[in-house]
Amino acid sequence: MSDLVIETQHLRREFVVRRSSGRLRRERQVVTAVDDLSIQIAAGEAVGSIGANGAGKSTTIKMLTGILVPTSGTVRTCGLEPVRHRREVARQVGVVFGQRSQLWWDLPLARSFETRPAHAGGKVDTMEPAAATSTETASRPRWDEVSVSQITPKMRADELHASFGSSEVIQGISLPIAEKLVTAIIGPSGCGKSTFLRCLNRMHEVVSGATTKGKVWLDQQDIYARDVDPVRVRGRVGMVFQKPNPFPTMSIRDNVLAGLRLNGVKLKDPDGQVESALRAVALWDEVKDRLAKAGTSLSGGQQQRLCIARALALEPEVLLMDEPCSALDPIATARVEELIHQLRETYTIVIVTHNMQQAARVANFTAFFYLGQLVEYNRTQIIFTRPKEQKTEDYITGRFG
Repeated sequence: MSDLVIETQHLRREFVVRRSSGRLRRERQVVTAVDDLSIQIAAGEAVGSIGANGAGKSTTIKMLTGILVPTSGTVRTCGLEPVRHRREVARQVGVVFGQRSQLWWDLPLARSFETRPAHAGGKVDTMEPAAATSTETASRPRWDEVSVSQITPKMRADELHASFGSSEVIQGISLPIAEKLVTAIIGPSGCGKSTFLRCLNRMHEVVSGATTKGKVWLDQQDIYARDVDPVRVRGRVGMVFQKPNPFPTMSIRDNVLAGLRLNGVKLKDPDGQVESALRAVALWDEVKDRLAKAGTSLSGGQQQRLCIARALALEPEVLLMDEPCSALDPIATARVEELIHQLRETYTIVIVTHNMQQAARVANFTAFFYLGQLVEYNRTQIIFTRPKEQKTEDYITGRFG
């Protein structure tokens, strides 16, 4: 066919996953996200696909635009190889990240396209894209129409420096955090992502030898001012850590209430607060009949949601998440990501992640850190499709990191 817009032949993409096995061993596993996918999309066709989480839909979208490099096989988009001609393809192809976890493909001649899972034999069903109702259009958030200079910040770092002894890890970063939206921080290991996150609620200073210079504003208050109590800061800016860390000697119920009790909060209706917090993280129906059991008796994904519930019980305004899914399986990761989408209606969220696909799925804005400096900060779809800095493009396309 001469009027093909998209064509792939035997497209394959693999990812290397490293999982902990016991205390000392880390197992390396190769996961195939897309396998032997051959499709042809002609001009004027409207093609859609459905599939479970992890079926390879978004991975293929990224290979069609050059964001990801195929492990094997060939792909041509608008007559070009996306990996070799990424900028030319970007001029003709628009990628819009959806409000939820899907991506929407927007071509002049082919709209709303995602690939079917690899096991579907490479065939693609055609279907008309559903038209958005007026109610959906009216309720759609408008953050995607403003630049980063126009956002309303809930928090803001101004010329922030952070050090461990004589080693400066954060080098003068200034970054606004949009209110009631999700901001992702990406970058290679050692670039200062987690240190920056810990500076946002003064956790950095509890490390021996750690120092901080600059200002971090929460609303109109500098949290590093002399008269500010760091304990109260951490009540307003909660944190969820990389590995689930429920208190091992406490029940599920007591884990939820732990933060309140440690802060001396008088509990008028502890059972109601437990239920409210667990419902907020979609865990109540799973554990309501075993609240007296140890928090460590839950699965890894449930433990992480329990830790989020513990943080939410303090009614924070900002929630910091330091790689919250790095120790979870794909199904548990999907549950936490869906939870993030729900929580951003109420909370301002900052998430550190090594998983760029996760940043693309959950974040409204993304900041790229490198060697302790902020390289680029913009709306997520711009960072992943039209980055302004060459170093950003090199990182998200896998050239380093």
